[in-house]
Amino acid sequence: MLASTASAQEAGTTYHRAPDAIARILEAPPTPAVAVSPDHRTLAILGRENLPGIANLSKPILRLAGYRIDPATNGQAEMRVQWLNALGFKDIATGRTVQVQLPAGTRFAAPDWSPDGTRLAFYVQEPDGLSLWIAERSGAARRVASGLNGTFGTPFAWTPDSQALIAYMVPAGRGAAPVATTTPAGPVVQESMGRVSAARTYEDLLRGAYDEALFDHYFTGQLARIDLAGTARPIGQPGLVTEFSVSPDGRYLLTERLKRPYSYLLPAGYFPTEIAVSTIDGQPVRTLVDRPLADDLPVDFDATVKGPREAMWRADAPATLVWAEALDGGDPKAKVAFHDRILMQGAPFSAAPVELAQTPARFGGILWGNDDFALVVDREWRTRTEHRIGVSPARPGQTRALLTRNYQDQYGDPGMPMTEENAAGKPVMRFTPARDAVYMTGDGATRAGAFPFLATMPVAGGEQKRLWTAQAPYYETVVALLDEKGERMLTRRESAKLAPNYMLRGVKGGRPRPITYFADPAPVFAGVKQQTITYNRADGLPLSGSLYLPAGYDAKRDGPLPTLLWAYPAEYTDAKVAGQTVDQGNRFVRPRGISHLFLLTQGYAILDNPAMPIIGEGGAEANDTYVKQLREDAQAAVDAVVKLGVGDRTRMAVGGHSYGAFMTANLLAHTDLFRAGIARSGAYNRTLTPFGFQAEQRTYWQATPTYTEMSPFTYANRIKEPILLIHGAADDNSGTFPIQSERMYAALKGNGATVRYVVLPNEAHGYRALESTGETLWQMTDWLDRHVKPKAAAPAAPAQ
Repeated sequence: MLASTASAQEAGTTYHRAPDAIARILEAPPTPAVAVSPDHRTLAILGRENLPGIANLSKPILRLAGYRIDPATNGQAEMRVQWLNALGFKDIATGRTVQVQLPAGTRFAAPDWSPDGTRLAFYVQEPDGLSLWIAERSGAARRVASGLNGTFGTPFAWTPDSQALIAYMVPAGRGAAPVATTTPAGPVVQESMGRVSAARTYEDLLRGAYDEALFDHYFTGQLARIDLAGTARPIGQPGLVTEFSVSPDGRYLLTERLKRPYSYLLPAGYFPTEIAVSTIDGQPVRTLVDRPLADDLPVDFDATVKGPREAMWRADAPATLVWAEALDGGDPKAKVAFHDRILMQGAPFSAAPVELAQTPARFGGILWGNDDFALVVDREWRTRTEHRIGVSPARPGQTRALLTRNYQDQYGDPGMPMTEENAAGKPVMRFTPARDAVYMTGDGATRAGAFPFLATMPVAGGEQKRLWTAQAPYYETVVALLDEKGERMLTRRESAKLAPNYMLRGVKGGRPRPITYFADPAPVFAGVKQQTITYNRADGLPLSGSLYLPAGYDAKRDGPLPTLLWAYPAEYTDAKVAGQTVDQGNRFVRPRGISHLFLLTQGYAILDNPAMPIIGEGGAEANDTYVKQLREDAQAAVDAVVKLGVGDRTRMAVGGHSYGAFMTANLLAHTDLFRAGIARSGAYNRTLTPFGFQAEQRTYWQATPTYTEMSPFTYANRIKEPILLIHGAADDNSGTFPIQSERMYAALKGNGATVRYVVLPNEAHGYRALESTGETLWQMTDWLDRHVKPKAAAPAAPAQ
């Protein structure tokens, strides 16, 4: 086994390199990603950039209305983008690969195949902006436009004929950005005149008139049609266009635009919004809704705005507008038979809309097929219930219930219909040749493991028919069906020992043919032992976790190991679902980033994701017994690894990220099971998230005792075991403001605890920079080496 090198360095204020075995993996190139062309003939092989340097994350950014942007490029901030750095095209039939010659140092993102599958579009980061590029399958690539506006996200989309792209551009002649004045014109004033207007805890909000001016300057864009030669033609007027999509026939454009007045308490998604249809050249046709600021929503998770929302094009029709509307006023607590309805309106949008269906719970989405079949899905958070409803777009209002299930139920998950892009580039369900069924794929979770499958589901209703199921020792997912008869398919296969790669195989059997040959990115982990262990909670509830043992570990020789439990609690409404176990023995596991699994190289056993269910059955609120259930979950996990002989009860550590950090602090406060803890980017004082958190929908004033008891800040004086707090200084996650760790550190220090508080400059909720990643893993190793790894002193012998 490898020994730790972390403790040989000081804990100081400069970045530390992770222990060598970890650092070498962090510095190795990651495995490429893959994008299959719509015609299923070509794989785009996408080289992924490794962890960025801290210098990249330290470039000036703006935090506006819930977004983080790079003002130099008018795009998303570095922490929000996964950059790619290489591109190749592999022919599936022959295996021939053509490498695209991009300029040295090119960073690009959002690769998107044209509907006809002949070209790939993407945007490139340049020193002073974003540009639009197109690559041909021959390997040629060229820039077709500059000056994209990527503040709201991907700034382009293909037209259905594959001959042009609609792009969101920086307006011509925009001018210089607003300049802040050091002399305020007056105070910032907000008021509420008795109207209920609760808001959850959000980050990066507008703070005053200057922020509003910056938001207008950087986020305002101009839609334009750009042909393959690079000729651009403006569409309509500039505005704050958050979303846009072209109708399948290419004649109309659907847009969502933000309007004033803005909010200082809510992110941009709640700002006044106009949803409208125009012709493809920008002539107004239909305004679907012009809604005000959505600052009066209930805090419940299924709450939504009044009036039309979630507008989309029907994917399998030339130009049919579809949207959802709440039947409960947006309040999921309303006692109504149906909470939403779905409406359709065809071009030219002058006739009255027709009602396609009503949903028992909140509308969750729709999968399109043809005139005879579409699949509507809704979900209710309170009961974790999902309904699937079959509809016939040609016969609006006629619905049939296909399925009602608990969506947390892994064993009973029937999968979802396969979708593929049609000729217009819109996703539609894949039908069988007889058109009487759709193909389904799912994870195939069982107690023995997950074995993905391909099946057919009759559109008229009835039982699914399995066509193919992955076989042990492989975890193999269906990526695409490659012919009209559905006889050949592309899969992605992995096992505990084999890195994920793409395979060409027959549905009815036969030997699969590899298409890619990606290597093991971290061969040092090949000798790591993994097993799914099962055990019971004190009340009999079955639990499980993935136990990892270091490469070369020998139980007889090495004895019980210092052990880290790394977990994340989850809430359930059904104990049977909470107790489901799925063996992970056919998965290829290699850590990346700040993964706790890297500690396997340092001589620790790790119980990864031990089940920490918090259950509320029969309408009971799960969090009212959070602490009790958490103690029982942790006790069962510790007992299980000790009973196996691989975990040392006197050298147990617990850790987690975000809600897992919250869990960690609670376990140290309420149990004596652990010698130390690691809590990353957590929230510890629930009075700072008074309008709900995680799975808690009640407010602080509705559940004051629960908020108080669940807050480890309340019990900071009870935490006697050493605890390491790590937090990104620029945390962007709702509720986990850095002040949470700052105040928790002050509370622990003031009560005499052993605590270290590490702040990572310019890092968000998840840490991205290579330096920050190395520092995090060094700190975790050092903390455990100091406080957990040393064997406890033997008790003194009794006096004679």
